[in-house]
Amino acid sequence: MATTCWGLPEALCAFPAIDNTTMRQTRQAIDTGFRGLVREWSDVIDAATAPLQSFLNVLEHSFVDAPWVIVLAVLLAVVWAASRSWKTVIGAALAMFAIGWVGLWEDTMVTLAMVTVCTVFAVALGLPVGIFAARSDRVQSVVNPVLDVMQTMPSFVYLIPVVVIFGIGKVPGMIAVVIYAVPPMIRLTSLGIRLVDREVTEAADAFGSSARQKLWNVQLPLALPTIMTGVNQTIMMSLAMVVVASMVGVGGLGRNVLQAINNQFFTIGFLNGFALVAIAIIFDRTSQAFGKRLQKHREAGHE
Repeated sequence: MATTCWGLPEALCAFPAIDNTTMRQTRQAIDTGFRGLVREWSDVIDAATAPLQSFLNVLEHSFVDAPWVIVLAVLLAVVWAASRSWKTVIGAALAMFAIGWVGLWEDTMVTLAMVTVCTVFAVALGLPVGIFAARSDRVQSVVNPVLDVMQTMPSFVYLIPVVVIFGIGKVPGMIAVVIYAVPPMIRLTSLGIRLVDREVTEAADAFGSSARQKLWNVQLPLALPTIMTGVNQTIMMSLAMVVVASMVGVGGLGRNVLQAINNQFFTIGFLNGFALVAIAIIFDRTSQAFGKRLQKHREAGHE
């Protein structure tokens, strides 16, 4: 006797999905093929990621092994050179002193090295892609769906293919962070260039500027505030992803937060979260101030 629900036949009650046996066999075939492909190309993958591992190790050892006075002096010098604001420098100094005072200096240096490397790679990848997307509607139409998927995909899902391909360690975590953090850089670079006043670009064309000259002398300077917003968002997303990436072997503050969640240590989680927030604020204020100074310098040079 056919069962009914809401007065409908059984065929209309249960969605016509693939049966479990077929689905299981399909998943096994895909997973086995993917792992086999990774094993076949493992030597190439290791060789390609070796420079990233070396770069990260050098930067991390530099931050961790150097005396804290030297690291703090260099950090404050960079903040001053970028922002030219004593308020920003004093705020950064107070935040770093607070981090060191609660015993999180070394973990903060590990996280700082990771975020620095990830931000550099995300900007280096996102800036040219954003430029190409801004200059071609066809490229934009291809890039946008990819970015939509990258931004809506749960962050934990990034770890699955990364771990299968690269294994457990710092480099897989770094790659996952870069993939998660690069979309805003691409989007805002493209948006900033596309929002440049058409009359300005037409004037550049009238004066005989080449495409490269128009890009570097007109479009990028005018789009700089939007691009720097993209850099800020990339930094913030890198810091947010550091906690998730700690699940695959990334140390620093993210690992401490993960341990605090697993063991319900409120104080440890709060202190490490505070350190992450402090780093985020330092990066944000410094990059914003640098972007404003750079734009003013460009505008003065064109007057």
